Amino acid sequence: MVRAGACGPGSCVERGGGAVKVAAVVPAYNEERTIGAVLSVLVRCRGVDEVVVVSDGSTDGTARVARSFGVKVVEFPTNRGKGAAMAAGVAATDAPFVVFLDADLVGLREEHVADLVLPVIAGEADMTIGLFTGGRLCTDLAQAITPFLTGLRAMRREIIEGMPAVEVTRYGVEVALTRYARRHHLRVRQVPLPGLTHVMKEEKLGFWAGFAHRLRMYWEILRQGLRP
Repeated sequence: MVRAGACGPGSCVERGGGAVKVAAVVPAYNEERTIGAVLSVLVRCRGVDEVVVVSDGSTDGTARVARSFGVKVVEFPTNRGKGAAMAAGVAATDAPFVVFLDADLVGLREEHVADLVLPVIAGEADMTIGLFTGGRLCTDLAQAITPFLTGLRAMRREIIEGMPAVEVTRYGVEVALTRYARRHHLRVRQVPLPGLTHVMKEEKLGFWAGFAHRLRMYWEILRQGLRP
């Protein structure tokens, strides 16, 4: 049986008679406007014991906002990409289970986090991937078409630790994770996350700057997908 248990200030998730530690890792690049809403949920989430924010070369107040929530913050002096940020977040915690969440989520609720984490804790899945549903049509549709690109995932830490060259995958890290899971016959479960969405690049940066950023992101994804 898996349940949320009262195990101190962070509380943890219990399996049978023992407690296991869960860390939430949030890679972030210039997300000072949205990361506070994500962290406000994570710091009170009964299924999360530790929160690690990795500010990936941010030039705004991302790290400052994160520290105001009392969470662990790792700062890169320059932008190294999402794959490197995820790996650094895992290295900064000793939790055997990790859940990765984006810093630009809108509508995150505690039950979303629990729905991602609990199947992995229970041994029902090796990895879960979260999919937007009932949030906004544009983001729901994007994830329905390309579910393997979602950044919302929970897994045992040794999965990402066992991936070769994860630090250089940048935005292609989700494709690399999907390929790794397939090659190693991992059990992957898709988890619908009702009412959840995120801020699109064009909304953050303006249409043309956001579009250019999206093209760079897609190139990194495509480049990773073309690797043997």
